[in-house]
Amino acid sequence: MSTLLILSGSPSTTSRTAALSEHLAQRLRGHGHLVTAVRVRDLPAEALLSADATDPAVAAVVAGIAAADGVVVASPVYKAAYSGVLKTLLDLLPQFALAGKVVLPVVTGGSPAHVLAIDYALRPVLSSLGADHIVPGWFVLDQHIEPNPDRSDVTLDPRAAEALYPVVDAFSAAVSARRVPATAA
Repeated sequence: MSTLLILSGSPSTTSRTAALSEHLAQRLRGHGHLVTAVRVRDLPAEALLSADATDPAVAAVVAGIAAADGVVVASPVYKAAYSGVLKTLLDLLPQFALAGKVVLPVVTGGSPAHVLAIDYALRPVLSSLGADHIVPGWFVLDQHIEPNPDRSDVTLDPRAAEALYPVVDAFSAAVSARRVPATAA
């Protein structure tokens, strides 16, 4: 069984990105993965802002990333890039924290004009953290994400689901393929 970690980088308590992250976690669990979802906003602000990787909550996330076979990095777009709270966490990770991992970037935003945030803002930092297999990410319009009242799940616009699910399923397959031991020739 593969282990996955989902980082939700929204600073909002009523985040569509966080609700979408939980939705993707459920889908990935359905593929047989062990999935942990982390809302970066719930980590101690003082530890993030002072880059204190020894803080127990932050250290647990760093250890979770180290143990994961795959990582989903989800963020809303702010000022044409991923969120600042996500940046603070990514900045304190070890240099090659994503080495050997399959990584899926997922970005949400209010306008298709922000779709390039994946390739021009998020993908470079994921590469700098050593990710050698970043699967094609996906951008989801905010208007296509309808959180349920308790924010534990979402209803996706069928057009968004039709495009997003194959990307998530390809990520799942890539993680699973890495877990299969090579056979002797």
